Amino acid sequence: MDKGHDLTALSRTISASSLRGRLSKLTGAPLRPVAALHVSIDFVPTKIPRKRRLQMMVVAVWSVLLVMSCFVFLMLCSIPALWPFLVMYLIWILCIDKSPAYGNRLAPWFRSLNIWQYFAEYYPASLLKECDLPADRPYVFGYHPHGIIGMGALATFATEGESTGFSKAFPGIKPHLLTLTNNFHIPLYREVIMALGISSVSRESCSNILSSGPGQAITIVVGGAAESLSARPGTADLTLKRRLGFIKVAIQHGADLVPVFSFGENDIYNQMPNEKGTTIYALQKKFQNMFGFTLPLFHGRGLLNYNLGLMPYRRRIVSVIGRPIHVQRCEKPSLEEVERVQRMYIEELTRIWNTYKDEFAKTRLRELSIVD
Repeated sequence: MDKGHDLTALSRTISASSLRGRLSKLTGAPLRPVAALHVSIDFVPTKIPRKRRLQMMVVAVWSVLLVMSCFVFLMLCSIPALWPFLVMYLIWILCIDKSPAYGNRLAPWFRSLNIWQYFAEYYPASLLKECDLPADRPYVFGYHPHGIIGMGALATFATEGESTGFSKAFPGIKPHLLTLTNNFHIPLYREVIMALGISSVSRESCSNILSSGPGQAITIVVGGAAESLSARPGTADLTLKRRLGFIKVAIQHGADLVPVFSFGENDIYNQMPNEKGTTIYALQKKFQNMFGFTLPLFHGRGLLNYNLGLMPYRRRIVSVIGRPIHVQRCEKPSLEEVERVQRMYIEELTRIWNTYKDEFAKTRLRELSIVD
C-alpha cells in the first residue's frame, strides 16, 4: 500500500513538473517573434522637428491622393442631393473637357504653394542646370530613369519650390509633365494634377502643347512602365533603345531635345525580385499589356518607422538637366534621321552619367545600361 502511494506521489510530481515545462514553452514561444519584430523594425524617435513632420505629411498625402480622391467621390455619391451635379461632372470629364490634351489648366499659384517645398525637401530633391535654354522655341525633355513612381519628375517639372524652381532656372519656358491618359478619368484627382501643369502623354497632347507657341515644353518619362520593373537602388537600367516616338515628335515640331538624368530616383524604393523568367515578372508584363501600366511590388518606409511601409525613403534626388540637342523640323522624318538623333541623345545622356556619377551615385552597384 505504501509503495503504491509513493508511486502515485512520484507520478504526480513528474506530471506537475512536465506540465510546468510545457506551459513555459507555450507562453514563451509567442514572445520570441514579437521581440524579433521589435528589433528588426527601426521606429522613429518621439521627438522630431516640426518641419520634418510636415515634409512627411505632404509626401504621405501625395502618395495616397489617388485613393483618397476615389474615396471622397464615392462618399459624395452616397448623398442623393448631389447626384445631378455628380452626373454632370462625370459627363464633363468623359465627354466635354479636353484640357488634359492641351495643358491649359496650369495654375502657377498652385505650383508655388509651400507644400511643394516641403515635398522636395523630404528627399531632398533638387535641380542642376547645365546651360541656359532660350525661350524662343519649344522643348521636349526626356526624363530618366522612371523609378517606381517618378517622384523626382514631379518635384522638378510640376512644382516651383526653392530647390526645384524650374521657372526660375529657365524663365519663359512653360513645362508640362506628361502622364497616362487614364489618370484624367479619376474624379477630383485630375483637377489637382492639371493645376500642376500635368497633361496627357497622348500624341495629340504632345502636338497640341508644342504647337501652342515658343517656350512650351513637355516632359516625357521615357522608360515608362517597362522601366519601372527594373528600378532598384544602385542601378540605372534604362529602357530606351526602341523608344523613338518622343524623338519623332520633337523633329516634327522642331523642338529641341533635352536629356534629363535624375540621380537617386531609383533609390527611394526597394523592389521585390522579379527577374525575367519569374512568375512575378510574367504577371506584371501581362498586366501591363492589358492596362497600359504595371504594378511593381515595392516597399519603402512607414510613417512611424524607417524600414517598413509604402512611403519613399529619404534619399537625395538630383535631376541634372543636360545640353539641348537641336533638331531640324520635318513633318515626316525618315527612320534613319530619327535613329541619328537618338544616337546623339544617348551620347548626351551618357555624358551626364559619366560626369556626375562619382558625385551623385557613389553607392551605385553597376554602371549605366541601355537594356531595351
